[in-house]
Amino acid sequence: MVRIHNGARMAGLIVETEAYLGVEDKAAHTFGGRRTARNQTMWGDGGHLYVYFTYGMHYCMNVVAGKAENPIAVLIRALEPTEGMELMHANRGKAKRDTDLCSGPAKACQALNVTREQDGVDLTRKQGMWIEMTRQRALPASRIDIGPRVGIGYAEDWKDKPLRFSIRGNPHVSRG
Repeated sequence: MVRIHNGARMAGLIVETEAYLGVEDKAAHTFGGRRTARNQTMWGDGGHLYVYFTYGMHYCMNVVAGKAENPIAVLIRALEPTEGMELMHANRGKAKRDTDLCSGPAKACQALNVTREQDGVDLTRKQGMWIEMTRQRALPASRIDIGPRVGIGYAEDWKDKPLRFSIRGNPHVSRG
């Protein structure tokens, strides 16, 4: 994930994600066909950034992954910072170590200075924010941990589905 802010480049490897599978997923913002100004980006084409404000204090970012009218998205839960750590530390004044900069969805947004202003950004265009390929091959399945998503106890039969993915043993993965 790359973000250019005030001319400075910040970047990090995506090391943890959660999938949200649209209108049938009881944890998704679009469950039951819910369509609001807040989640409108999820209803568009894949490759765009969906940013929302939660708990009255934090931003979270998702990559829209479905085709238009199929609101599927992937929450970016954690990044391993690779570039611009000095600026990330300035943005996340509370972070004492590099492993605390982006080890959670709100922390990643704060470190990269992502707000609702970035909602809808086309991540395929390399204009201000984008996903950059850094590997030529996928990680082997043995390096990926799979488990239930975090903080969705209300989602009934969806709360235990294995839709959270992280790189096994990576110190930048969230603790949630």
